[in-house]
Amino acid sequence: MRKIMLAATALTPLAAGVAAAADIEGNSRIDRVTVYPDAALVTRVMDIDLPAGASSIVLRGLPYALDPASLRVAGEGSAAIGIGAVEARLAPADTKAETAVDARLKGLRGDREGWQSTIDALTVKSEMIKRFAQASPEKLSGESKPLDIGQWNSAFDTVGAALAKVGDDLRAARARLRDIDEEIKAVEASRPRQQGKPPLRDITIALDAAGATKAKLSVSYRVGGASWRPAYDAKLDTGGGGRKPALELVRRAQVFQRTGEDWSDVALAVSTTRALRGSQAPDVQPERIAFWEPPVPMASGLARREAAPLTKNKHDALDAAKPGSMVAAAPPPVLAEEQKSVLQADAWQANFVVPGRISVPADGAMKNFALGAKRYEPALIVKTSPSLDPTAYLEAHLENAEEAPLLPGAVSVQRDGAFVGQGRLDMVAPGDGFDLGFGADDRVKVTHVPIKRKENEPTWYNQSKIDQRDFKTSVKNLHDFPIKTVVVDRIPFSENSAISVEQLSQTTPPTDKQVGDKRGVMSWTFDLKAGEQKDIRLAWRMKWPADRDVVFQPAPNAR
Repeated sequence: MRKIMLAATALTPLAAGVAAAADIEGNSRIDRVTVYPDAALVTRVMDIDLPAGASSIVLRGLPYALDPASLRVAGEGSAAIGIGAVEARLAPADTKAETAVDARLKGLRGDREGWQSTIDALTVKSEMIKRFAQASPEKLSGESKPLDIGQWNSAFDTVGAALAKVGDDLRAARARLRDIDEEIKAVEASRPRQQGKPPLRDITIALDAAGATKAKLSVSYRVGGASWRPAYDAKLDTGGGGRKPALELVRRAQVFQRTGEDWSDVALAVSTTRALRGSQAPDVQPERIAFWEPPVPMASGLARREAAPLTKNKHDALDAAKPGSMVAAAPPPVLAEEQKSVLQADAWQANFVVPGRISVPADGAMKNFALGAKRYEPALIVKTSPSLDPTAYLEAHLENAEEAPLLPGAVSVQRDGAFVGQGRLDMVAPGDGFDLGFGADDRVKVTHVPIKRKENEPTWYNQSKIDQRDFKTSVKNLHDFPIKTVVVDRIPFSENSAISVEQLSQTTPPTDKQVGDKRGVMSWTFDLKAGEQKDIRLAWRMKWPADRDVVFQPAPNAR
């Protein structure tokens, strides 16, 4: 028993030393940030002197939006370091220091209390004078004997003067109190409204060092409230004079964040990976089919529920900054160039590392910078959809020659140095082809006119309605050089066997009978010489029962 007690006694100082290991305040700074389209990965670094044995490093005031499950710690030192538990706790937000407005309000409220005390004292004094004046004059003598009648006027004057003096002081004090109340009201109205702030997080890291060492630690975590959007500058040189057309596509990033902490002087990268996307395909559940049952008729007088209107996709038209040029003080002039990022791509993702150090405030202000630029030799075509808009538009066809995909984003379009509008780029994988529009081509004239329309009225022997239409589209090249042209048009289609639609023989045979898997949409592709005109006919006929009416419905996903 004595040996056991001695052993326990010997272990007590070690246990007490471990339990009493003091928390070490960590002074970290944000060193690297990788921004995803829906989150950001923040890496903090710090240099710290670690004692031998167990210790706890505490990082205070980290943003509430960080994901505790994403916390990761790494480090190095001259001695072996063991990393234990990493704990994230909620901590109350820092108390804001007293502002000048708060100090002013504090002073005004103190003055108000002083003047209110003065008013209370004057009110009591006035009441005492009034009670003293209500006594009979014969009882005002100091010797408790009747006051001589000759002294009554003097007593009246004394009481009246005292009341007048107290009344003047009281009136002035109340006026000052009103002024203070008005000033307090004005200062409170001018004070900015304090919005509730979420609590912060304190991070505690348990470490065990084999010996005293100077360690370098890094703490990374994923945080919401940050994002980046792709944007593009498309600059087309249409060529001419023996020059081939050339197109420069500048890839840009628009970064903004409201994570609760500023990113000051950090190494910034943007990634095409979505950090918050699901990790696997959804689980497919069985689906049962049954006969459609008609709805129960609504009671008379009740309003019918209308179908919700289709919503159209809205794309934000984002203005991309246009690079300028700077002229050097001495010849030859040197054009200023935007710094481009370094692309780190593999089979699964692409990261763009921005050169230098970047600062992004936490107020949501947008940072716009170039990620890279690529030059192409595009194939130029003129495209028109005459049944919707009899205008010819210049388009450039090219293939994504970069290792990274082109994410959906707004495109600022320039043609021969002139800004011609905003476009939209959809997702384009590496190696895929895509088209970019560069505005109307006024030197290609397009006309679209109906040639014939025939409708019948059903008779007793003909119980069907017929609608026959015939259109002609003319395209004329007013350029002094040949140009490739594409005309896109459509005829309606039916999924009901009672409605038949047929294309008539006078239709000019299309080059592509079905464009982009869209039923009824076809195109004609041809080369127009300088001054040449091409006519295209499109005729069709539809037939349906006379006792029914037909409607034309948009079907963007019909195949």
